Amino acid sequence: MGTWSVDSFGNDDACDWTYELAKANDLTPVEEAIDAVLNSGEDGVEAYEATEAIAAIEVIARLQGNWGDRSAYSERLDDWVEKNNLQPSVALKQKANLAIERILAEDSELNELWQESEEYEAWRASVTELMGRVNLS
Repeated sequence: MGTWSVDSFGNDDACDWTYELAKANDLTPVEEAIDAVLNSGEDGVEAYEATEAIAAIEVIARLQGNWGDRSAYSERLDDWVEKNNLQPSVALKQKANLAIERILAEDSELNELWQESEEYEAWRASVTELMGRVNLS
């Protein structure tokens, strides 16, 4: 995985996932990305699953008006959110929070990879901040 930043779109996998989102007119790709994390087996969450789920959770937060940082890397997703006036269900928002907990867990490959970096605390703070932008109500 190519990574250049601790933010949600600071990696190739998240940016590539936005192409899948751009083809959709509903939240199916969002739910699928989150479900991939929640349904990961005993081996834990794969890094690409985690980065795609983080991008998907950004969709949920932004649909609720809780925009994070906007950049050229998030532009495709931001455009999709602006064009699609969808409201994520309470169940999907709850799944998003559970997915973040899995991503931050010890058996998450992405968490392990970031632990090897000097920017680990900044990455955790970024993911935790995202969790705070998803309103459960």
